[in-house]
Parts: sequence; C-alpha cells; structure tokens
Amino acid sequence: MRNRIRHKSIHAIATATAAALVTLAVPGCTAASDSARAPAAPATPTRGSGTGTPADGGTEATPEAAPTPSPTPTRTYPLSAAPQTIPAVREHVPARGPGWKPAPSSRVVVPPQDKAALSDEGRLLAGELGIGYAEAAAANTGDVELSLGDAKSGSPESYTLTVKDGRVRVTGPDQAGVFYGTRTLKQAVKAAGSAPEGTVRDAPAKPQRGLNLDIARKYFTPEWIKDRLREMADLKLNQLGLHFSDDQAFRIESTSHPEIVSTPHLTKAQVRDINALAARLHITVVPEIDSPGHLGAVIRAHPGLQLHDVQGRAVKGAVDISDPAAAKLVDELLREYLPLFPGGAWHLGADEYQALVYRDPQASFPQLAAAARQRYGANARVQDLATGWLNDRAAVVRPSGKALKAWNDGFFTGGVTTAAKDLQVEYWTGKEIGARPPLEYLREGRKVVNLNDEYLYYVLGEPNQFTYPTGRRIYEQWTPLVLRGTTPVPASYAPQILGARLAVWCDLSGAQTQAQVAAGIRLPLAALSQKVWDARTPTQPWTGFKALADRLGS
Repeated sequence: MRNRIRHKSIHAIATATAAALVTLAVPGCTAASDSARAPAAPATPTRGSGTGTPADGGTEATPEAAPTPSPTPTRTYPLSAAPQTIPAVREHVPARGPGWKPAPSSRVVVPPQDKAALSDEGRLLAGELGIGYAEAAAANTGDVELSLGDAKSGSPESYTLTVKDGRVRVTGPDQAGVFYGTRTLKQAVKAAGSAPEGTVRDAPAKPQRGLNLDIARKYFTPEWIKDRLREMADLKLNQLGLHFSDDQAFRIESTSHPEIVSTPHLTKAQVRDINALAARLHITVVPEIDSPGHLGAVIRAHPGLQLHDVQGRAVKGAVDISDPAAAKLVDELLREYLPLFPGGAWHLGADEYQALVYRDPQASFPQLAAAARQRYGANARVQDLATGWLNDRAAVVRPSGKALKAWNDGFFTGGVTTAAKDLQVEYWTGKEIGARPPLEYLREGRKVVNLNDEYLYYVLGEPNQFTYPTGRRIYEQWTPLVLRGTTPVPASYAPQILGARLAVWCDLSGAQTQAQVAAGIRLPLAALSQKVWDARTPTQPWTGFKALADRLGS
C-alpha cells in the first residue's frame, strides 16, 4: 500500500515572511515489493530572500532562521496474508512488514556447516530466483538463508520459513524439509512477486505422495520423465512409481536377460540419470516388475514359462507359478535391478493373475493345485500358491531394506497361507473378481496406499468405462480416506493410510501423445498434491485454486 504524501506548512521563525511546503519522502525498503514502496521525493529546503545554503548561491542563514525539521512518519503495513502456493501451507503466522523479493544484491546463503547437506538446494533456488549463491556464516539484509535445525524438532519433511527484517530464513530438521521450504518461497515469489512477512510452519499430512507412470505400454522419453519429476517437486510430491514391465513391453535395458527388452527402452545410464535427479528433488523412484501376471513381454522370449489351462489354452500374460524356471528368471531380474534403483521402496505387482479369475482354478489348473497341496498341505488352493509366489519375491527384495508393495488384488483371504505382514497394500480397485473392500486390509492392521481407480486413474483412451480424472473432482470430493468408490473409510484408520498416487496407465497407448498426457494430468496432480499435503477441506474454492495453478504453471 502506498503511504499518502503528507504535507505540513512550515512557518519561518524570526524575520522569515514566506511559508513553504516541505514534501517528506518515505525511504524505500530494499526488501519491499514495488506496490509497498512510496515514491522517493527529496525534501525541498525553504527558500526565501537572503536564506539558503552557500551551495545554492545564497547567503548563509543564521541559526535562528533555520526551518524546524519535520519528523519522518512511521511506515505502517497491514497484516500479511499467507503465501500463495500449491499445496497451500498448513500454518502462517502473519506479521506487519514489507515482505521479501529478489534484488540484484540478494543471495541464497548456506552456512559452512550445512554445505554438504544443502548446497544442491541452495544452488537450485538461486538459479530459479535469478540471484547469487554463497556459503557464508551470516546472511545480509536481502538474503535467503537455508539451514538445518534440530533433527528432533519435527518430521523430516517439515520446515519453518520466516520473512523478517528484509530477509528470509528457511530451516528444517532434514534436507527434505528445507527443500520444501524453498518450493514455498519459489511459488510465493512467482505468484505475487514477493514473499509475505511472517512465519510459515508446514509439514505434510501423508508420507507418500506422488505419480505412478506406466512406461511399459507406452514409451516415455527420459526428458519427459525428468520434466514430470521437476513438476512433482514443486508440488512437494515425493514418489514416482515406474511400471516398466507388462504384456506389451519390457522397457529397461537388461544384462541378465537382454532377450526380453523391447525397443524403444531406457538404458541403465538413462535410469541412473533419472534417479539422480529424483534424489536431488527428494523423490523416491519406486520400480515395479509385475508378476506373476503381466509378464507377456518376458513370455514372448520364454514361451515355455507360459501358463496353460487344463484344455491347453494359453493364459495371457501369466507364467506357470508351479514351474521353478519362472521363479528363477523373475528373481534374476529382481537382483539385477535392485542396485539400479537406490530408493527405499519396491513394487512387486501381484495383480490380475488370470488363473484366479477362473470359476474353479483348482479344476482349470490341476498342475497349480497339485503344487499348492505339495507345498502347503491337503487344504491348500491355487490362491495359496500365488500368495507363496508373492512372499518368495518379497524375500528376494527384503534384504535390501526397501519397503515392499503389492496391489490389493494380490492379497487373498481364507487361505492356508497369508501375504507377508510387511507388504504395503496399494489399493486400486474393488471391481476385480474376488477383490476385497479396503476395511478388510485396514482391520488386519496393514498399511495402505490410495490409488483409487474412481478418482486417480488416468487411463489412456478411457477403455473399460474409465474416464479421465479431473482436478476439480479430486479437489472437491476425494480425500485419502476414499480408498474405493466414493465412500470414505472411518477417520480412525487415517494413520494406516500412507498416502496416494495419481496413476497413468497406457492401455491404449496411441490415444494421447506425451504432451497431451502431461497437459491432462497437470491439474489432477496439483489437486492430489493439495489433498495429500493437507487432507482437510481446502479453504480456497476450486476456481481460485485453478487460477493459482495456471499462474504457477502447475
């Protein structure tokens, strides 16, 4: 807000006979936005006959003739509003002041003791804001200081951002929190030109927030994937699921089984580059080799592994899980790719094993039924053999320390064996034959991740009654508690729901180009980011949220 220029009549004392108006200018503040600055107008000294300074060419005035100085008015500011960001910050303590905006002398400053941890974050922010970067013990007025605080002061992704005295300070207990603070500052400046005075205290509601990408059915270039990582990072999303093996193709270079790899595909060097960028942006890449279904690309190179029913018909995408050779090949792939993906999670798939959609799997697949009884006893069924397959693959990955995930329709009830308790349930559907409602998993005490196909499935070509999700529907209707359909589970189960991902599936891969997919998921991804960062009902209506997303380029 501009201050009104105040004028006072200054009466000359003693022999002065003329009065002059003196304009007082409020000094501009370096950190203030343009709209908060008053124009700088120099004070005009009183001129009269025989008065003035020698520099003006006049005669020197006597002390008694000097004008009385007018006091400089005190600058006042309204209380600040919260920064405009997606997702919205959870808490902002307003204050009065000019805020902060980048200036030619501004720097991002990292103290020497935090250099190893925060130099990447500092250099990235400096480049984005177009200001300098320095490693220094103290920040100056106009600077942005990044620093690590007490590791026990909050969750690793929490942060505090303070705008005060013409500078910005971002602290957090871990690198991730500081990074998210820089995302808030970047967005605030982009949205309004400046960051508002006051203090932001922020942290996510859910630890897993992200995007699931099917690169098996449709090839996406490394640059496109990296662009999505950058988009996700600005939205404070932290997980990219990479589904790279399916019936249509196997999309990452392999040294153990090069015969299964499709063209085009990602090289291991490209995957390392993707992982390196993801790590700098605090995003975990979660790879998925789906099995024992969705292995059509592997089966084409190894047809002897394909499952056949009692009438000799091949079952699409399914390997014969009674054949040790099938397990050996998949385990070789798991061991090959474990070092390629250093992130802390792994997806084992386990969905849509087609033997189990038959009316009577035992009669239709006698070899599977026999193998189940041999391993688990006389009462075992084909579903127990499938559960054993999942547990065996989990045992291969578990020593790496990665969190283990599987699709919800790979968990079965009523068998003689059960899926390992440390497997996170990635809940996507209640429409599959035999699929169980979410409450069954939650009552078992399992951790669940939300990929509700009613709201969060972006399926190319919209087959099987899928429709493209909209940001508005996610923003206004969905929460992490809505795991299946449109009905939420009781809020008491919220701690077991670890988060959510928007899923891109490329069933009809030619239905959209890469550019169309990016445009189509932009607003749904932004809406998802809001609801997993803060599951409460948003205070801003959709129209305002969309306008902000458009302004930020989200």
